[in-house]
Amino acid sequence: MLRTLIIDDEFKIRTMVREILDMYCDNVEVVGEASGVVEGIEKVNMLQPDLILLDIKMDDGTGFEMLEALDNVNFRVIFITAYQEYALQAIKLSALDYILKPIDPEELINALKNAEKEIHLSQDTQLLHLKESLSSNHQSEKKILLKTADSIHLMKLSDILYCEADGGYTRFFGQNGNMVIVSNPLSSYDGLLTEYGFFRAHKSYLVNLDKVLRFEREDGGYIALDENHRVPVASRKKDQLIQLLEKLAE
Repeated sequence: MLRTLIIDDEFKIRTMVREILDMYCDNVEVVGEASGVVEGIEKVNMLQPDLILLDIKMDDGTGFEMLEALDNVNFRVIFITAYQEYALQAIKLSALDYILKPIDPEELINALKNAEKEIHLSQDTQLLHLKESLSSNHQSEKKILLKTADSIHLMKLSDILYCEADGGYTRFFGQNGNMVIVSNPLSSYDGLLTEYGFFRAHKSYLVNLDKVLRFEREDGGYIALDENHRVPVASRKKDQLIQLLEKLAE
């Protein structure tokens, strides 16, 4: 089931969307609703949905602001809005779809069907290849499958310096200047990689601890990595990072 959260400041829109999904989308479970940015953040953190049907302009802010305020964006988004001018920004955030009001029920149903296929395919493919590669005992042999618009990369975990969030995309920075951009949010990889020596140093960065040279307290605190890369460390993550580095040094 595709666990779905509806966020819109119009009660009638939320009701209509829920009714359409209940009637025509058997594999979609509406786990909750929210009427704005603040409530939306609370519901996302509490319910951990797979998909959000998200309005853009709401009484207490925008859907874009809500996404920026979240620490973990481990879900996909379909925007539902009356404003066509935000389409480009939605595309940059890797939205699965962009539906204009008044809502066409058939368009919404098709968008949900496509979302279900893409989310499940993405999750299944990534987990399959990652689990297969992680069955090795040596990190240097473990690989992750990274799909871009033009190609498929198999990157060794031992070659990854860090991962950086870029809206709904993730940039994988490897050795020798190698960099791969994939159209999945950083949170898609957080849970998969932290078990294998990666650390979420900041909401926008996931770092390979094997590549850490030192932690510098200046400039707000940052990690110095191989090849002169620097990654900021969130203030609430500093103590945890220091503890992990001390364990690695034992």
